[in-house]
Amino acid sequence: MIVPTIGVTQLKYGERLGDNVITKMGNTLFNKGKVLNERDIEILKAFLISSVFIDSRNGEEPEVTSEEVKPSETATVQPFQIEYQNMLILLKRVYLLANGGQPLPILDIRLGLEALIQHIDTYKVLTFSPKNRSLHDYIYHNSIMVSLTSYSLARWHGLPQKDLMQIALAGLLHDIGTAKVDSSILEKKSALTASEMDEIKQHTLIGYNILKNISGINEGVKLSSLQHHEREDGSGYPLGVKGDKIHMYAKIVAIADIYHAMTNERYYRTALSPYIVLEQLFTESFGKVDPALVQAFINKSTQISNGTLVKLSDNRVGEIIFSDRTNPTRPWVNVNGTIVNLTLERSLFIQDVIGHI
Repeated sequence: MIVPTIGVTQLKYGERLGDNVITKMGNTLFNKGKVLNERDIEILKAFLISSVFIDSRNGEEPEVTSEEVKPSETATVQPFQIEYQNMLILLKRVYLLANGGQPLPILDIRLGLEALIQHIDTYKVLTFSPKNRSLHDYIYHNSIMVSLTSYSLARWHGLPQKDLMQIALAGLLHDIGTAKVDSSILEKKSALTASEMDEIKQHTLIGYNILKNISGINEGVKLSSLQHHEREDGSGYPLGVKGDKIHMYAKIVAIADIYHAMTNERYYRTALSPYIVLEQLFTESFGKVDPALVQAFINKSTQISNGTLVKLSDNRVGEIIFSDRTNPTRPWVNVNGTIVNLTLERSLFIQDVIGHI
């Protein structure tokens, strides 16, 4: 059988490697038989791999089916991705019901969330990216990710087990009020006018009114929809309450919401690097959001980073090999055998998280 060589720029999503891919340093980047996705092709380009061997080529974009992908490649992610997609479908229905003033299927929501959270260990905050995401679905993806991150942060901060599922519900439903906000405002590509901003801010009050009479969710879930834009110093909205007047759930959801709003592409701006956002969250935590929660978030989310492939601000690509606990957003990065210590090289930062090899 002839194994064709294909230029990396000509590769298509779904093609299978016919041989191992070796970096210029002699390390195995991908193994023979791996089915390539868009991210993998990005990694090949980042490592300056010019061409690879693939199994076959018929001129058409191959279709990837679950049978084509080796079980070893999907065993850890497939159940999570299935439940994630199920939740995405359910959440779209929930928003339609909320928009029409219909009762929300709280039992379905809870069961769907429990099924998803069963696979929470698959979810890595800094590197997770939903598959086939479109900007039009931003609000749904954001709500699911805020839910998962809120659950993780509550667990990292040591909140009681009885609170964890309610906090996940708080994250999932925090933006439910946007169901009644004009989509043309939510999807506007330019700066909002003062009146449009005022309308956006109403989603907190609308959300609370949607949830306030629902049984099966506690007061913290309801208050999170109202208070997730409140800030410790009283500079938030809609009521400008401070510190201890903000429910703990809302404080957790606020941090998750800020993180995901900044690390995901929006209609009006591009996504920022998770590490840049963590540094901004750290500086923001002085007076704006709960500093103890921010510290727990930064410390725990960066602990899972060793082995992660990242692009530095000078466009070099390397692998995180050590995270300094005193500077968790500035790890050591191995770039083709050269160790770049970001704690010392302050002019550099992690521009993009590519993912695990």
